Amino acid sequence: MDLPSVQWQEHVSQKWTGLDPEFQEHFSSLTEIDDVFKCALNLTTRDDLDFLHSLSASYPVQKDTQQAANCRERGNGSFKNRDYTAAALHYSQGVCFAPQSSEQLSLCYANRSAALYHLQHYQECLDDIDKAQKNGYPSHLVHKLTDRRTLCLKHLSGGQQGKGDPNSQALKNNEGPRRSQPPSAEHITSWICPQASVSFSLEKGRHLVAAQRIAAGEMILSDRPYSCVLIPGMQEVGGKSGEQDTVELGTEHRCCHRCLTETLSPVPCEGCSYSRYCSTGCQQDAWGEHHRWECPLGADLLVLGVMSQLALRVALKAGLKNIQMAREPIRDERTKSEPRKESSETYPCHANQLDPSTSYYGDSYMTVFHLHHLLNRQSPALRFLSAVTVATLASKLSKAGPLSWDLSVASTANCQSGDDEGGNAGQSEELWLMGSAVLRHVLQLRCNTQAIVMLKDTGPANSPVRSSREIRVASAIFPTLSLLNHSCCPNTSLVFSTGANVDPSVSDLSAHLRESVDEHGDAIPGVAVTVRAASDIAAGQEILHCYGPHSSRMATQERQRLLLEQYYFLCQCKACTVTQEEAAEGREQQSGSGVSQSKSGLLCCKCKGSLNKSSVDKGAAFICSQSPCTHRTSSSEVSLRLQEIRVVLKRAGDLMERDRPDEALGLLNEVQCQAGQILAETHPLQGELADAMARACATMGDWNNAASHLERSAVSIASQYGDDSIELGQQLFKLAQLHFNGGARGPALSVIPKVRRLLCLHRGPHCLELQELQAMEDCLRR
Repeated sequence: MDLPSVQWQEHVSQKWTGLDPEFQEHFSSLTEIDDVFKCALNLTTRDDLDFLHSLSASYPVQKDTQQAANCRERGNGSFKNRDYTAAALHYSQGVCFAPQSSEQLSLCYANRSAALYHLQHYQECLDDIDKAQKNGYPSHLVHKLTDRRTLCLKHLSGGQQGKGDPNSQALKNNEGPRRSQPPSAEHITSWICPQASVSFSLEKGRHLVAAQRIAAGEMILSDRPYSCVLIPGMQEVGGKSGEQDTVELGTEHRCCHRCLTETLSPVPCEGCSYSRYCSTGCQQDAWGEHHRWECPLGADLLVLGVMSQLALRVALKAGLKNIQMAREPIRDERTKSEPRKESSETYPCHANQLDPSTSYYGDSYMTVFHLHHLLNRQSPALRFLSAVTVATLASKLSKAGPLSWDLSVASTANCQSGDDEGGNAGQSEELWLMGSAVLRHVLQLRCNTQAIVMLKDTGPANSPVRSSREIRVASAIFPTLSLLNHSCCPNTSLVFSTGANVDPSVSDLSAHLRESVDEHGDAIPGVAVTVRAASDIAAGQEILHCYGPHSSRMATQERQRLLLEQYYFLCQCKACTVTQEEAAEGREQQSGSGVSQSKSGLLCCKCKGSLNKSSVDKGAAFICSQSPCTHRTSSSEVSLRLQEIRVVLKRAGDLMERDRPDEALGLLNEVQCQAGQILAETHPLQGELADAMARACATMGDWNNAASHLERSAVSIASQYGDDSIELGQQLFKLAQLHFNGGARGPALSVIPKVRRLLCLHRGPHCLELQELQAMEDCLRR
């Protein structure tokens, strides 16, 4: 959850409602973030801290021997069922819960080594055997570890390296002696291609423009996050909850909390049970950079949400010195506008002082600090929620233990004083600076957070055809990516990489950047975004990407509503303006029946003509576009029939998960006949039906019929997303797999070039799918 928990939001809402109306008006009139934070800090009471503590109690993040034992028992159940991946995840959860040097810790390591052995992760198995023995594994059971070690060494010495965990293994090569100091915040690497330049206008702010023509598929920029925070659970793009195990082993249990690498053998934090890492290197880097402050606050941060934690992490990483440096131009600018007793010659640097928010400072903290926060566009209630949340967090942080910033606060009584202007005299300037910076970042993140999205396999591990979906794994702030403004029909594609899977396209960059990556690549391992041109971009054209609402997935009014609510602007991109023009033309060209000319993908049940939504009676009906027919169907009837199809799709999916593809296919064949009566081949639901039927046929080894269904699905995908879309590329990639598995040499070789073009366009020439595609083609041409 990006926002605080519902209970905390309700608590702060009641606090706001209980304020005197005059004080509400006073708070609403504050225009400086410093003043907003100081006001909220004065309003933060012991009741707020106690309420947060009560909410935090439901998030177990402390070491707990009994919890570790419970996790180990669940792992044993999965192990008996030969689900070794689930077993390893449960044992890892036990490792994280077990207190240091406890027998329970040694048992969890030993059991995990058994699961890793069956998964052929031989080196990781050996590592866990060592850890089990170092933590006091019972002597009467040591022979089990000795036998397992012998088997692992036999496999490794025989040249069988095993499957291993490539991401973890790559990072272990970098462990060595680690830094005792946190990595420099300036070690982030970003790059903008020479054909693009940073511009500024009052209307658009800082933005990126093509100085020269940029061809489709060319890399425009590469950036690494200043900070990122893992999102608990599994979230599908669009806000839907992804499927989870029965014990809810989500992203936070599967990924490194620093570099987001997926791992089955994480290294636990020694202080809490929540944070875990792919290597000791990531563990130590995270501790130096932010976790030494976050560790005592783990449960509080889960209550206060990802956005608050990310804002805190940005400020902690920057450090007091960088925050002070970033604030200085703003201070000077404010001072310049105020009456002074001194002559202007006393401040010669102010005469040519530029607004720092109009400049781009590369990948430094200055760029992050000067992102627009839009304080005055956010509602007073939302501002109050952000300010009280940060003030409470700052108060908790100051009491958590010795801190290098000396973030001490005055007595509780002083915190509870109602004097919003002068009651904070006893509190340190460091607390104000840190709290004000965190609040600034919370306000910025509402408009500048970037979801890190990864493709995750969704089908069974032994599925003959890869099935995947996009999953939000983290929220981040990217200094350079934040330059890109929004369009509902963007001219770019974004690809994220995590862990050791750095985009190989870095080899396409300049020698200067490669040297920078080589020098600082271990500062923030692997997490990066690559932006490519999705179409030709002419010189002078703005470079744009989509903030979420996309023209191929959402209607214009809904997109504009969401963008106005979260980003405070009315979108006037090409997709929005063209739609508005078409709507105006449609009103002028309406027939006497009042039919809108936009296509719905629905068919008239009488004549199979196109059904269009009526532009009269507030769209309560669809009318056939064929003039001899003009049959009318109510919107409620259409919605009901579409919902019936979705229900059958869900039932068929459940049957597939229970390994009953023949029953699923029977259901799908039945509903497909019904769908053909009301849905055109281009309707998205037709694409979903065809895709599900292809999956069922492929599971039963019926490759020819599977390919036939998938070809129909591709027609729907192309209609919805376009002939040059990554969505079509992914669908055609599955089609190539089906042809290959079915031995259809000609059809496979025919579709492979189309897939290659689309994957190169959006994901670059070095993506893993292209490597698999090349292997298929090599095999077919032998």
